[in-house]
Amino acid sequence: MAQKFPRLFLILLASLFILNLLQSYFTELIYDEAYYWYYAQELDWGYFDHPPMVAFLIKLSSFLFSGELGVRFMSCVLAAGTYLILWSTIDNQKKNDYVIHFFVLVFSMTLMNAYGFLTLPDTPLLFFTALFLWLYKRFLKDPSIITTIAIGVTMSALMYSKYHAFLVIFFVFLSNIKLLKNGRAWLAVLIALACYSPHLYWLYENDFISIKYHLYERPNQAYSFSKFTLGYFVNLVAIFGLLFYWVYLALIKTKATDPFIKALKYLSFGVIIFFFVSSFNRRVQTQWIIIVSIPMAILTFNYLLEHSNVRKWVYRLGLVSLLVMLYARAWLIHQPLLPLLFETHGNKDWVSELHTKSGGIPVVFENSYRRAPMYEFYSGQHSFSLNNYMYRKNQYSIDNSEERVRNKKILYATKYRSAGDISYSHPDGSIFYGIFMDDFESFRKLQGLVMEDSCSNCYRLEVYNPYDFDIALNKLSFTVAFSNRYKQVKEMVPITVEKVDANMEKIVSQDTVSFRFVLPKPKMENVGYFRVGISENQLLPGLNGQPIKIEQ
Repeated sequence: MAQKFPRLFLILLASLFILNLLQSYFTELIYDEAYYWYYAQELDWGYFDHPPMVAFLIKLSSFLFSGELGVRFMSCVLAAGTYLILWSTIDNQKKNDYVIHFFVLVFSMTLMNAYGFLTLPDTPLLFFTALFLWLYKRFLKDPSIITTIAIGVTMSALMYSKYHAFLVIFFVFLSNIKLLKNGRAWLAVLIALACYSPHLYWLYENDFISIKYHLYERPNQAYSFSKFTLGYFVNLVAIFGLLFYWVYLALIKTKATDPFIKALKYLSFGVIIFFFVSSFNRRVQTQWIIIVSIPMAILTFNYLLEHSNVRKWVYRLGLVSLLVMLYARAWLIHQPLLPLLFETHGNKDWVSELHTKSGGIPVVFENSYRRAPMYEFYSGQHSFSLNNYMYRKNQYSIDNSEERVRNKKILYATKYRSAGDISYSHPDGSIFYGIFMDDFESFRKLQGLVMEDSCSNCYRLEVYNPYDFDIALNKLSFTVAFSNRYKQVKEMVPITVEKVDANMEKIVSQDTVSFRFVLPKPKMENVGYFRVGISENQLLPGLNGQPIKIEQ
């Protein structure tokens, strides 16, 4: 152990681990962390937006600690594990002389630094990417049954972390086509599929809702070179900070002298090219490309070990980056250090204000899967996100959280009103209003299936009631939301539906009622899709049907 991990390495790693623990404890949650904390309140094999690994890690953390550290502890553990694995993957004999350079390099990678304590799906993605590459390197030398099983389990863990972890597996296999003839490689794939089967079954049971959302339902916008493609190149620079030039230089200059180095280059270039092509269709979020940090950290460290000039510049700029990163970490805790506001600032304050003014009753947030879990985390009170036609589906659309507020007195909090029974402010100065409702009742899980009918612009609507109670039809009204070809809603029009069975007065539990309607002509130009929404008790209509393309 002393030879594999020098004493200085262990000291620096322990120091970083303690720093991340302190950061986790004193930094308020960001909104996505609160959302994933909400996942973890009911463990499942899948969630609307992501596979379940992030929820599992948060649940483990909560067994050991409370508060923010109870969300982030396992992220600190995985971050330390990632450093250990990266160091173990590098077999250059010179590395023990440049331990500080290694830490300076990896610490300077902005998102890897942040995911040293933040708990997001990318946190386990980084760890399991590093572990997968380390195991793959062992597999190339000795494809033993133990290594094969470990690779299979790790591939499934990658996919349990985030769907586009598939790119890691794909590009590594692409770098070594001979694996197609390797029985042990296929055994690893079968083991991965077996381990991943509970999530695949969950997707099947939930009508592949996650896949459908990511591939078909996500709103987009018209292509903009500055926002999409140029923004993508900015992200490629941002993930490596001040060291970006030397990192990309190492990627380009390193020659694929063996299958493992070839895999690192294929993975790095493959992900970069894949999302470059994607940038012509949609904005690429910075965290989508973070997986390149792992192979490029290995390539860069190996490169600087052999090039003194690069080593010198990485060390100098890395120390500057280190100071910048430490200051930024302090700012995440104490906002006055910079004249900027971030998600970690002021959440306890607005939650406390709203909790006091609500009187402790449940709060229903209109169109905010971010504020609802943040409120619940810091207040300890139930909350719910009521999603309507102007928003998108999320975990609140498929779980049982609606039942926690049904027929209860609630406070309905929204940013769309200009007045209300109470008001409260967010850290950025935005004023939100809330109105009290004595007997809240919503039916957001009603499902509307639209089919073309016999006449022009005529459609048949099948409304299915998944609840364990009947729903009176006189509580419901129907609308159509028109959107452009990027699925951005631009117009909402009420529609009159005609019951196929005129005597039907309610939708029986677990049953379907049929209607007919004529699709109204929208006022907007260049309409791309329409979507049926159902409004209950004068609430804004929900997202009950699928977007249907309108042929021009």
